[in-house]
Amino acid sequence: MKKIVLILMFSLVVSLSAQVTDEQLRQPPGKDWLTYNGSYDSQRNSTLDQIKLANVSSLVSQWAFHVSGGASMQSVPIAVHGVLYFTQPNALYAIDGRSGRLIWDHHHQLTTVKDREGPQRGAAVYKDRVYYLTTDDYLIALDASTGSVVYQIKIAETKEGYSAPPAPFIANGKIIVGVAPGDRGLNGWIEAYDAETGKRLWHWAAIPGPGEPGNETWAGDSWKHAGAAAWMSGSYDPELNLYYLGMGNPSPDFNGDVRKGDNLYSECMVALDLDNGKLKWYFQFTPHDMMDWDGAEMPVLVDAKYEGKMRKLMVHADRNGFYYVLDRETGKFLHGVPFVQKMNWASGLAASGRPIRIPGVEPSLKGTKVCPSSIGATNWMSPAYSPQTNLFYVVALEGCGLATKNTETFRPGGFQYRAGGDVLLHDADWKVYVRALDLLTGRQVWEQERIGNSALGGGVLSTNGGILFSGELDGEFVALNARTGKPVWHYNTGEGINAQPMTYMVDGKQYVAIATNTTVFSFALFEPQKVTAK
Repeated sequence: MKKIVLILMFSLVVSLSAQVTDEQLRQPPGKDWLTYNGSYDSQRNSTLDQIKLANVSSLVSQWAFHVSGGASMQSVPIAVHGVLYFTQPNALYAIDGRSGRLIWDHHHQLTTVKDREGPQRGAAVYKDRVYYLTTDDYLIALDASTGSVVYQIKIAETKEGYSAPPAPFIANGKIIVGVAPGDRGLNGWIEAYDAETGKRLWHWAAIPGPGEPGNETWAGDSWKHAGAAAWMSGSYDPELNLYYLGMGNPSPDFNGDVRKGDNLYSECMVALDLDNGKLKWYFQFTPHDMMDWDGAEMPVLVDAKYEGKMRKLMVHADRNGFYYVLDRETGKFLHGVPFVQKMNWASGLAASGRPIRIPGVEPSLKGTKVCPSSIGATNWMSPAYSPQTNLFYVVALEGCGLATKNTETFRPGGFQYRAGGDVLLHDADWKVYVRALDLLTGRQVWEQERIGNSALGGGVLSTNGGILFSGELDGEFVALNARTGKPVWHYNTGEGINAQPMTYMVDGKQYVAIATNTTVFSFALFEPQKVTAK
């Protein structure tokens, strides 16, 4: 009987764990981490402050949960009332956030080995369900207490070359998902589904067809194989009811000769009406991109005084090397500056925000040195913003590439359509930094060089304890002083980190978690064991 009671009590706790409401998503409780970036504004700042500069040196590993098989994890755990939900490609796990013990897991069965390609970046929770996307393009809804399948929907054709790496995004009962053609010459799009039924509600095509505004920015029929992937999860302003997402590069990646024009809506930040998916505004970071610089880096939403007036702002550090400040109501360009030193393709930004290109700095048949490289001045690693410091934090890459182009043509069936590439020039000056920028000016306040010269790695997390957490591809999980950048703690996980850190609180105890290639680690402050006298 005692065992039955314990099981029932445990089941009750788990069943209550994922009762996530619209109001909670709009105003997340500080103890939980309810979305990919923690909140709709994607600031990646936690109000938790139990772990602080004065005690962070006492941070120790509490548990590690290992998974086997599949590609390297890029998932950010979702935390709801002490339960963590995270994914690896084609699997979702629910674990106890205190102990790391498995509650349940779900494994999606694939039909072919090819369907295993590609990353998967996390789950989403709403009411009593948890949702995730698979590498063979299914949207799956699970009962959050048991892991049983509620429904699964095919959203794209994997055999054509589509993939679905983002974590789903949920707002007002709608699941927003995007697809990534992945440099295969397919066109990207964004869709909304009813979270309760799985019914498709609207579809927005990232590449405009004939007769639609923007189609004239594609020469001939190049719009048919044009790219513009949806790689990330996006941000949302409930007051404006606008969903924001940065779109990927045009296809082919490196040879722009076959697609002359600005190539809308590739490399654009788009603002979509959440109710119907209609485009409200767009801003293009790199018109006619020829360097695979996806404009997909996360948009961070901040309400701040700009030139003496309170404005709804969006800030964005782009792969092309520029930091942008936009009005998120209208998409108007307000300010932009480089946030890296190694930039030779543009001399600056015009008053409209359009880059001023330097002639000849583009891929060529023999190869041209272009800075930043195709990896970019940053990448999909999430940035953060701290209201305490008023600083924007970003992983910055200082490096160049030797960029070439060729005459490759489109082939159906999921083949790559890049028409070139670049070789990273790993000279002595190749560096990777965590940089802190002034929110409104983009002026660099401090920088901290990362260990090694790995080009990618994990993103950053800001907390009200005055700490900035970050993971590195070399396996180091580090804590920095958010005001100065000084390292204050580190832990070697033993394997690469490609994910973003997060934090949560259970039973009054704050934890910080990060996924490595195969393991989720959770850390908390050291607590000496109490010795009871006999």
